[in-house]
Amino acid sequence: MSNLAQDTEGTNGTVQQSEPSETPPSGAAAKIELRGIRKSFDTKKRRVDALGGVDCEVAEKEFVAIIGPSGCGKTTLLRIIASLIPPDDGEVLIDGTPVTQPGPKRATVFQQFGLFPWKTVLENVTFPLNIRKMSKQEANDRARRELARVGLDTFEDSYPHQLSGGMQQRVGLARALATEAEILLMDEPFGAIDAQTRELMQEELLHIWADTQKTIVFVTHDLDEAVMLADRIVVLSAGPASTVQQVVPVGLPRPRWEYDVRAEPEFARVRGEIWSLLKAGIERPPGQDAGE
Repeated sequence: MSNLAQDTEGTNGTVQQSEPSETPPSGAAAKIELRGIRKSFDTKKRRVDALGGVDCEVAEKEFVAIIGPSGCGKTTLLRIIASLIPPDDGEVLIDGTPVTQPGPKRATVFQQFGLFPWKTVLENVTFPLNIRKMSKQEANDRARRELARVGLDTFEDSYPHQLSGGMQQRVGLARALATEAEILLMDEPFGAIDAQTRELMQEELLHIWADTQKTIVFVTHDLDEAVMLADRIVVLSAGPASTVQQVVPVGLPRPRWEYDVRAEPEFARVRGEIWSLLKAGIERPPGQDAGE
């Protein structure tokens, strides 16, 4: 998978923010289009406005991270893109066609591994393929290919409880890859594993993205992770009724596993810009306009 980061400090030492850009890089076709996405939820006490009109596009083969304050609706937005829940208003387009139901072009990887404890690793990876009525031989061959890609080819007969958290997440990733979906939707997939394993998984994901060139939308709360992985970072505003506050391009060269990304000035600049946006959104009272 991949990311790009880019920005420099002003002469006075302050961070200069990138120009807002909710559209893909010039000339790139939109793989995913979000138009006016709104979503509210009813609780026992009141109605909560989660998303207040999100507009954004993701190019084919692009790696886009979504970040924002806690409770801003990042996961809700991802689930809407996956058609797991409907928006109250607005639409999601895949390759220019509106979608309202889950489809084969999209696969989702969640923070919680979502593995069936009574199934082996191989059986977990072949599960969505079996639902599609794929032949057992083809499903097993495809699953074994993806297990090898994530380094688990010798664990196909193991059960989830016999694996570490990082290994279980690799199974979840292999399951998504085995569907051969063109779009991977990832909801904080490394949030439940330890810091060292997380860094290894981030590098592994970069290799996989480079190999497969899939379109990836990656939700995270980790600033370093967003800059490490993404081509562009979508910063959502604080809720209620979150919108796209800004889209920040990342100008770090690829492949990023060949050098110490975190030591680059560009990494620090982009991270600083993202943090300034998040901090301003968090500190601004709810409902107060950015210009007030």
